[in-house]
Amino acid sequence: MNSIKITLIASDQIFSIIPLLQTLNRTIAESVLQNRLSEMVEQGYQCVGIYSDKKLIGICGLWILTKYYVGKHIEPDNVVILEEYRGNGLGKQLMAWIYNYAKAQDCIASELNCYLTNEKGQQFWEKEGYKKIGYHYQKAIKFT
Repeated sequence: MNSIKITLIASDQIFSIIPLLQTLNRTIAESVLQNRLSEMVEQGYQCVGIYSDKKLIGICGLWILTKYYVGKHIEPDNVVILEEYRGNGLGKQLMAWIYNYAKAQDCIASELNCYLTNEKGQQFWEKEGYKKIGYHYQKAIKFT
């Protein structure tokens, strides 16, 4: 495998993650993703990238939040590694980088969401030591 680098993606380069995001959900238009990413960055969103040489091969969004029940924590979001790079330990390397970053930001925990249909993701997170603690609910708010 080529030289691997894991680093935060600069906010002015955030749109470089769109092709990887589209692998998660091809129904969201690129213009919608651009608008949402712009808003997310304003709200504190960060994204870490995995680069093989200079090619972006993986991403993980990051939120640093404080909630009353857990305190200051990091929330990995939308982890994607290109299929041809999976199975080489990059997920573990990425998470080690994230945990070190979280410690540097004084986070005391990490929590995340994983879709019920994402069985491979659930297996990965459980191997990483995450425990299922609840359900994530969503409701659309319709404007009339």
